[in-house]
Formats: sequence, structure tokens, C-alpha cells
Amino acid sequence: MKEFHTLTSHVVPLDQKDVDTDQIIPARFLTTTSKDGLGEHLFEDWRRHPDGSEKPDFVLNRPDVQGAQILLAGSNFGCGSSREHAPWALMDWGFKAIISTSYADIFQNNSLKNGLLPVAIDESKHSELFDLLEADPGLEITIDLGAQSITYGNGHRAAFDIDPFAKLSLLEGVDQLGYLLSMDDKITEFEAKHDRL
Repeated sequence: MKEFHTLTSHVVPLDQKDVDTDQIIPARFLTTTSKDGLGEHLFEDWRRHPDGSEKPDFVLNRPDVQGAQILLAGSNFGCGSSREHAPWALMDWGFKAIISTSYADIFQNNSLKNGLLPVAIDESKHSELFDLLEADPGLEITIDLGAQSITYGNGHRAAFDIDPFAKLSLLEGVDQLGYLLSMDDKITEFEAKHDRL
């Protein structure tokens, strides 16, 4: 997992509530345990016609959003089944963070454990962001994980909460297992003392 400190990027606006994991990555693409290539099928049924041709009006197909690393989504993002492939697909497409007002718990946990930052802001700031993006599609947002804040536009700012251990893991670029392995010396010391008891 890569370290996450700050991120500045233009944004993909997806103003849809209750986007479930089957919409993020349809079940027919879950036949792999590899993260590679899943981004090709991100929002597959919204991005493409049945013949495979792209729908030009879907936001991910717009030329101006290519290379964006932040997804601005509607509330309750990632609801539905608990597939880890959903954050994998988002990350494989190039996203490093999502901004919404709320997330399904399992999706949020899966995202954090894979290095994808789900930022939850209040509804007024969320609406403000969509309005600013409508006026300026090239708007950039900066996410500062250490400060737990996002900045955008001309001095606009929004704060967000994050679990302290998840924050530490992202800042250090380690998953739960990596964090435990970093304590190997202390674990060995404890076990040596425990054996003598």
C-alpha cells in the first residue's frame, strides 16, 4: 500500500445516491483475485452499451475527467454486497480518494484497507462542491489527510473524520498485517518473556 499524505487533483462528479457495488463493478467481472484490469470494467453498465461501445454522456467517458484521482459521489456510496473488488476497480481506474456524505460500512472498511481514502463531508459542503464543479469542471481539490481537511475553489475548506488507526495506516502506507509485522521486535520480546512465565 502506498503512503497517502496529500492529494491535489481535478474531480469526476457522479451525482448519484445509493451507488451499489454491483454498479461499481458488475458481478460478472468478479472471477478474478487480481486487482489488475478491473478499472476497465468500472461502472461497466453505465459506461458502455451492450455491444461494448462507450456511452458518450457518461461522466467517466468524458475527455476532461481522464487522469482525475478524486471521485465526488452521492450519499450512501458503495452500498450492496460486500465485494472488495469495488475499491480495487476504483483504484485500478486511477482513483485515490472519494468524497461523499456517507458510505456503506463494509465498502468504507474495504477501501481504507486497500489504500483508497473515503472522505465524508457534511451535506452543505457536498452540495457546494457539486455547484462549484458545475461552474468550473476543471476545479481542483486538495485533500490533506494529516489535517483531515479538503480545500477547493477560492479558500473553501471542509473537515472530515477518520478512524485514527486507518489514518495511521494510510499515512505510513501499511495495511493491518504490515502494521503488525512492523512490531516484530516487540512481539518477539514479549514472547520471550512469556515463555519464561
